Amino acid sequence: MLKALSAIVIFICVTTNMNAQSFNIPSKGNQVFDFKDTQDRNQATFYSEARFENITGLTNDVWGKVSFDVKDVKSTLIGEVSISTSSIKTGIEKRDEHLRSVSWLNSEKYQNITFKIKEISHLDQIEANLLKIVLLGEFTLRGKTKPVYANATMKYLVESETTKQIMPGDLISVVASFDIKLSDFGITNSMIPNRVSDKIQITANLVGSNTN
Repeated sequence: MLKALSAIVIFICVTTNMNAQSFNIPSKGNQVFDFKDTQDRNQATFYSEARFENITGLTNDVWGKVSFDVKDVKSTLIGEVSISTSSIKTGIEKRDEHLRSVSWLNSEKYQNITFKIKEISHLDQIEANLLKIVLLGEFTLRGKTKPVYANATMKYLVESETTKQIMPGDLISVVASFDIKLSDFGITNSMIPNRVSDKIQITANLVGSNTN
C-alpha cells in the first residue's frame, strides 16, 4: 500500500512538473508564429523617466517570429523580434529628429533594433493557455549587443470565430518588458543633460499567427 501511494505521489509530481513547462491545450507539435501584421496592431514602446520630463516613444513597425513545441515551451522557445529604428515617434518631430541622429540612435547606420531569445530561465503556468515567463535574450541597439532579462506573458489562442476577426489561424499573444541602460550602448546625455534617463523601460505588445 505504501509503495502504491509513493508511486502515485511521484507520478503527480512528475506530471505537474511536465505541465509547468508548457501549455495545456489541444494543439500539438512545433508551431511557428509570425508577428508581421499588415494592420499595424503590434507595437513596441520605450519610457524614460528623467529629471525634467518623461518621454514615451512608440513604433508599430514591428516584425519577427517565434517557434516552440506546444508541449515543451520552456526547452524549445526560440525567436527574434525587430523594429525599425527610424520609425520610433515621441510626439515631437524635432525630438524625433534628434533621436535618429548620429549622437543617439544613428538610424541611418543602425536601421534595426532587435531582441533575440536565448532561453527561458523561469516559467509558470497561470492558466491552461497562459504562461508567465522570464526570458534571457540578446538586445541589439546601435550596433552593440547585450544580454537582458525580460518579464513576459504568452497566451495561446486556438483559432475560433472570435480570433478570426483578428487574424486567421492559432494566435500567440506576447507582452514583454525589460530595462536597459543607454550608456551600455554608447549613448550618453552629454548633449542634453538630465533630459533623458540612462535607464529606459522597453515594452512589446505583440500578436502573431501560425498561418504564415
